[in-house]
Amino acid sequence: MTTTPSATAVRASVAFLKIQEFARRPVMDQMRLHAQLEAVIAVITSELSATGRIVLDASDGAAIVVLGDPSGALRAGERALAADAAGLPLSVGINHGAVQLADGGKGDDGMNGDGISVAANIADFAAPSRLLASRAFRDALADANPGAETCLVPAGVLTDPGLRSHELFGPDVRGLRRRQLRFAALAVVAVVAFLAAGVAYRISLEGQEKFFGGLQAKSAGYASAVLARIRFWEVPPSQIVPPARGKAARDKARG
Repeated sequence: MTTTPSATAVRASVAFLKIQEFARRPVMDQMRLHAQLEAVIAVITSELSATGRIVLDASDGAAIVVLGDPSGALRAGERALAADAAGLPLSVGINHGAVQLADGGKGDDGMNGDGISVAANIADFAAPSRLLASRAFRDALADANPGAETCLVPAGVLTDPGLRSHELFGPDVRGLRRRQLRFAALAVVAVVAFLAAGVAYRISLEGQEKFFGGLQAKSAGYASAVLARIRFWEVPPSQIVPPARGKAARDKARG
């Protein structure tokens, strides 16, 4: 765990993991689910920098505060949802905003801020096994890793208990495919530009008239070869003499 100076507020990405219907469950179930959540958090935060993450306990889940790595916060939230297959029903809310130590607080037990409270409200709003993120987080993701924000698409509007509205976004599995297609299109443009530059360079060396004259000669030769092949295949069947067969052919061959 790391600590933040009490007099300093920083902006961070917060992934709030909420256990669904936690308060309605028997005490033994609550203890089991909290133990499972701790194990899940240990796994999903292992790839995050130890000096850039802070885990905060909550009555019905936990908040993972990530400093300087919005993509890491998103990956942690997405990986946490896989715990549903092991019987840990979670919803995830992600936000980017101010966090700081509470007055007199020490370490992760005394941290608060708008970044955490909004993430918790989003997690309350999210359906089971669903991840939702705020507009502020999507913007932070775009600033840190341009293009990565396309994986988050509009998912509605949340009005929190303070009557503030928050534009929400959810993961889109097609976002990665769209980025791949966009990069492929850029590659095609780059190839065309490279070829155009090569043509321009040859023209500058040979002169426009000589270059296009040579290109026309090559094109004419290629066209003649193609036409010759077409004429060969267009010979009428009546003009094609079939090979001689049988005894008469053998006699003719002996001469």
